[in-house]
Amino acid sequence: MFIFTFKLDKRKFIITVIVIIFALLFGTVVLLKAGTKDIFSTLKTATNYKFTGIKTNEDRINFLRQFGWEVEERALEVMEVQIPEEFDSVYANYNKLQNEVGLDLQKYRGQRVKRYTYKVLNHPSKDKGEVRANILIHKDRVIAGDIMTTALDGFMHSLLYTQ
Repeated sequence: MFIFTFKLDKRKFIITVIVIIFALLFGTVVLLKAGTKDIFSTLKTATNYKFTGIKTNEDRINFLRQFGWEVEERALEVMEVQIPEEFDSVYANYNKLQNEVGLDLQKYRGQRVKRYTYKVLNHPSKDKGEVRANILIHKDRVIAGDIMTTALDGFMHSLLYTQ
């Protein structure tokens, strides 16, 4: 039989307790922030994704792939759009979707940008009709994106898929 003994002084004990309390507080904040989402999607940040240097069709397809989306090789539509100077409720809600992946359309008010639309091949909600991926590009930077259906009772969500 082995017996281990050690002496714990007050200073080390207090430091250990403080470290444990901070770790518990951090964990609680992360869990509260997660809300209904799973913990891994909450911890994933926009720094995990590449938003710049998007110049070619291949770059745009690879951009969508980093979020897990497989799309057709050719864009369904390429269109120039203008971000309004003042956001109505539709644009304000759309910007909230962008905030989920670390983007913010506020910086691009009044700018003309290109919107590329691709057909998504691997979305789990195939019963909602054709699923499309839209990305808005200013110069060589993606400034917004969404996944949506064309169905009347369809959906729109951010580039991140959350059920």
